Amino acid sequence: MLDIKSNRASKKYSTKVYLLRILWSVFQPLFYLSPRFLFGWRTFILKVFGSKIGKNVHIYPSAIIYFPWNLEIEDYSSIGHKSIIYNLGKIKIGSRVTISQYTHLCAGSHDYLDNKMTLIKSDITIEDDVWICANAILGPGTKIGKSSIVGIGAVVTKSISNNCIYAGNPAIKIKDRN
Repeated sequence: MLDIKSNRASKKYSTKVYLLRILWSVFQPLFYLSPRFLFGWRTFILKVFGSKIGKNVHIYPSAIIYFPWNLEIEDYSSIGHKSIIYNLGKIKIGSRVTISQYTHLCAGSHDYLDNKMTLIKSDITIEDDVWICANAILGPGTKIGKSSIVGIGAVVTKSISNNCIYAGNPAIKIKDRN
């Protein structure tokens, strides 16, 4: 039987993280209400909150980023319209990565074997030259290898090798990418 009371009573974050979450919720409108073309402004706001972001990164104002301090993005990458970056764990995005619209990167879950449903924070890594197509979902602890493609609507629950194209639910290898 689930012990929801214990789950809700448990401290899932440090006091510092709780304070950062409050501050982020106050300042977040400066991010999502900014005009689409102000990519530098949104990068600045995220950096103020601890993100590590390279040059010429484009993040759309409708993207939802839960914990900016757990986000690292290298040069020339982008996060598309209405993407969800649920980064309880760290999310690292390489150079020249395209994360298309409505994508969900989920770096957290719960331990279903524990009746308290303890929170699990698992990192996601996306290496260089990757394309995550629209509506794709990357689960906790996944790694997407260099130059790979995750197809439209794919659900990735395991890591993907370099130079591969994956699609489907669950995502399976379709072919190598030349």
